Amino acid sequence: MLVYLAEYLSQYHSGFNVFQYLTLRAIFGVLTALLISFVVGPEMIRRLGHYQIGQPVRNDGPESHLVKAGTPTMGGALILVAIAIATLLWADLSNRYVWVALLVTLLFGSIGWVDDYRKLVLKNSEGLPARVKMFWQSLIGLGIALFLYLTAVTPAETTLIVPFFKEVAINLGWLYVVLTYFVIVGSSNAVNLTDGLDGLAILPTVLIAGALGIFAYATGNVKFAVYLGIPYIRDASEVVVFCGALVGAGLGFLWFNAYPAMVFMGDVGALALGAALGIVAVLVRQELVFLVMSGVFVMETVSVILQVASYKLTGRRIFRMAPLHHHFELKGWPEPRVIVRFWIITVILVLVGLATLKIR
Repeated sequence: MLVYLAEYLSQYHSGFNVFQYLTLRAIFGVLTALLISFVVGPEMIRRLGHYQIGQPVRNDGPESHLVKAGTPTMGGALILVAIAIATLLWADLSNRYVWVALLVTLLFGSIGWVDDYRKLVLKNSEGLPARVKMFWQSLIGLGIALFLYLTAVTPAETTLIVPFFKEVAINLGWLYVVLTYFVIVGSSNAVNLTDGLDGLAILPTVLIAGALGIFAYATGNVKFAVYLGIPYIRDASEVVVFCGALVGAGLGFLWFNAYPAMVFMGDVGALALGAALGIVAVLVRQELVFLVMSGVFVMETVSVILQVASYKLTGRRIFRMAPLHHHFELKGWPEPRVIVRFWIITVILVLVGLATLKIR
């Protein structure tokens, strides 16, 4: 929005041309989302507490979690507001990729909001039934996948890029729709499963979003794309602003969500953030690198799948409790140790992901 205002004002003063620079707008996106979080966060937490929208705690979970009962939740709404405002202010709104990323994030956040509202306000312990939740996730995921496939301008937009190999790229054809669906929906649910400890999910989300922003900038810049041996996709560059907004909103939320948490994000935040990462990975054509960088989310998801499968097939559990972070808690690891070690793993995996830009 402010891009158009700056463009208009530049005819009166050339200094406003500085706002045409993508990197500057991305930085302002980070700072705007961060400022919104800092300003709105305390009042939001107070209101959530006033209306007694508090987190329920599982009876079969670690005993240390009992003290978390009643902690305000649905704080993910703050993240969505910050992302939306910062993106709308600083991004070029004529770019379709910006609208796709923002729309996916808000739609998946809406699913999470309904789930949280039913559980926390209406006191329906089931929340949104799993099959209903999956139906809407699938509908949105497939709809977006089809839209991107049908509106693709160049072959690069639907080609699977294989990391570490400069000349290896797979033309997916209609399988692009299938891959996009699984990346968006899978990522959304993976982040939701990981969001079980204070700050555990949000910092990896911030780190991965920052890395994907670098991929977006390189992919959307023809000189960098040629130099690095990656496909050039013109519309991808503007996604940097969205990634910046996500980073700023995430850091702002971490301020209140760090151990011991003052607020939890709830499904409204977790489902939206996972979908946001997934759609950005698709837009910049880095699904495989995203899988690597999201190793913590993948481990958490796989642990749940293995636990359920093992119990149904053999009657035995592989882990003391799933998702994986609860397993380590029940082994005696203090919560901060689990959180920080998972963060460290994410830092390493993100660096490995970024290395694929140069090692080809």
